[in-house]
Amino acid sequence: MANSGDHEAMSDRSRPLSDAEARVWRAVARALILVPRALDIDLQRDSDLTMSEYQVLMILSESPGRQRRMSDLAMFVGLSASRMSRLIDSQQESGLVEKTRDAADGRGMIAHLTDAGFARLDEAYPAHLASVRERVMEPLAGLDPDALGAALEGLTGPTPPNIC
Repeated sequence: MANSGDHEAMSDRSRPLSDAEARVWRAVARALILVPRALDIDLQRDSDLTMSEYQVLMILSESPGRQRRMSDLAMFVGLSASRMSRLIDSQQESGLVEKTRDAADGRGMIAHLTDAGFARLDEAYPAHLASVRERVMEPLAGLDPDALGAALEGLTGPTPPNIC
């Protein structure tokens, strides 16, 4: 049988949201859909890259040796393993990445950022940065960035190094 502390905690978590809490939740839910979509549209328009393609190039550019296991990339970008494989295959055809078998275990695949991929990322960066500033940073101006970052990490956990 649950003790009264468990019941009290359960009741507190299931109580209705206040008006202010409901406003925050609705805004967060809407932002989770609309902001990535807007950033993706801007990136495709300005740089002819999808957000997923850009993220892969960025993650690889910040990774030791400009390489990372494809399974890690899939997790960091939020794609299935098969979708990541198709994305990397497309980027390999464009000369942006090279894919090799992981020498350490032979089962996994490693994506390596090429010089052409780094140059492509470098070309796309200014327009993407401007989009991020306009669509994310400017609307949040005036808020404490350290407190906001900590609050968002409370939702997601800390951002792994060399990811964003």
